[in-house]
Amino acid sequence: MPLDVDIHKIFESAERRFTLDVAFTASTQRVVLFGPSGAGKSLTLQAIAGLLRPDEGKITLHGNALFDSKLDVDLKPQARKVAYLFQDYALFPHLNVRQNIGFGLQRGWFNPRARSSHAQTDYWLDALELRGVAGNYPAQLSGGQKQRVALARALVAQPQLLLLDEPFSALDSTLRQRMRLELSELQTRLDIPMVLITHDPDDVAAFGDQVVQISDGRVRENQAFSGYARSET
Repeated sequence: MPLDVDIHKIFESAERRFTLDVAFTASTQRVVLFGPSGAGKSLTLQAIAGLLRPDEGKITLHGNALFDSKLDVDLKPQARKVAYLFQDYALFPHLNVRQNIGFGLQRGWFNPRARSSHAQTDYWLDALELRGVAGNYPAQLSGGQKQRVALARALVAQPQLLLLDEPFSALDSTLRQRMRLELSELQTRLDIPMVLITHDPDDVAAFGDQVVQISDGRVRENQAFSGYARSET
């Protein structure tokens, strides 16, 4: 995956000063940012997505600068062709499943019509087995269904990179295991690069073709594994 990250940002408050100083190059299709809560993983993901502006540094994807402080480049999130799956899925509660997925195709702030059909929306309804709940609202969905809707909404715009923020933390252990398998199969089928952040070693085992360990705002280790070698650790 041609993703290069080299960023620096200082966060200051009355109680704390935190320095984010992260640099890594993604060398596989699956990268896991691994570390404890508060390590700076989510901040790094937000910087890649364009939701947070570093003080200085550079982020490139496929050789194109998403952010470059020296060249004064800071693309808006919509222009980065990056999909971000939030930890709580961030589904719109007043929109049904079809509308939530279709929102990723909309320009402006108008909600998709409740029963409007779009080829891309229909494709993801079928691909993620959501056709039967297309008219349901988020409050009517299970945890696994919510995650699949959030994934469909993220993928409908055909992004070049998928970012996932602790995607299994809200699921029970049985569903977590199943959703890991489903996400793994989907990512393999689509061949879309992904960066996943977690503090769960089981997520590392499932997706850590490359593991970037982050602690106290810094990269402590960056290592790529073969599937066999990872399964032995």
